[in-house]
Amino acid sequence: MVIVAYNAGDDLQRCVDALEGQSFTDWEAVVWDNASSDAAIDRLTVSARVRLVRHDANLGFAAANNRAAALSRAPFIVTLNPDAFAEPDWLERLIAAARTYDAASVTSLQLSDEDPTVLDGGGDCMSIAGIAWRGGYGQSAAKAPTRASEVFSACAAAALYRRDAFEALGGFEERFFCYYEDVDLGFRLRLAGGRCVLEPAAVVRHIGSASSKKISGFAEYHGTRNRLWTFLRDMPATLMPIALPAHILIIAYVMLRSPSPEIRAARWRGLKDGWRERKTWLQERRAMPQWTNISAFSWSPLALSRRSLKAVAIVGRKD
Repeated sequence: MVIVAYNAGDDLQRCVDALEGQSFTDWEAVVWDNASSDAAIDRLTVSARVRLVRHDANLGFAAANNRAAALSRAPFIVTLNPDAFAEPDWLERLIAAARTYDAASVTSLQLSDEDPTVLDGGGDCMSIAGIAWRGGYGQSAAKAPTRASEVFSACAAAALYRRDAFEALGGFEERFFCYYEDVDLGFRLRLAGGRCVLEPAAVVRHIGSASSKKISGFAEYHGTRNRLWTFLRDMPATLMPIALPAHILIIAYVMLRSPSPEIRAARWRGLKDGWRERKTWLQERRAMPQWTNISAFSWSPLALSRRSLKAVAIVGRKD
């Protein structure tokens, strides 16, 4: 288990307390603090199963998760945001799903902590245009699947990764720093033949962006840059005749619809910095498989605007 914290405040203690109450007890956790200034990790009360690591610099979400994961040899790597609070059977459900369906990753059903009748997400969805979103975000939780389903990729706010699959691909892409690193990893796992399972019985309540009232320029910069890097490296060449024109159109629309000059500037910087490094990512794509299951993508032009959850129920077991 890995929890990467950066100025997490009192949420961090609540997150760890929820872990201590899990029905599955054979676990260990690393709480990695990315040079926070709020001293939340110093106030933290934990059991012997929780290891605290204080780093003297902010490595970002991707690198911190990779380094913390390397401190354990457990067969599963579970990532959890400090503002995600697990139900008592959450970990048990994740591990059971990974074993039952031979999944490379398993994603949780995330409910809004403020209003648990509202979905915070059921994994990440990917459009054929190369734009990802958290599936079902903001919709009624009653619309969520009731049985294990396959989705495009896991949201790392509350997810499980099979260690051998995670390490074979080098884990999260550390050059991303933060944002979209879980989408990129999920895309690469899929290209490598792995499946991602949404286990709707594995529930967390998540604060995250569900409680945010503002769009962050920091998030927009990294999200814009890293989205382009993911597209350049991961989108199979076989899909490019459709994906590239659609990607350009949607990015142009997003730029024109920026809600403020500050956000527009952040997006433009992200796009320019991302394009500046295009040769690196285009070179790396040569080593990537150039075909994947096209049904994993969302082909609906309305799915992104509605943040629809594309989840295909799994029939039968794969032990």
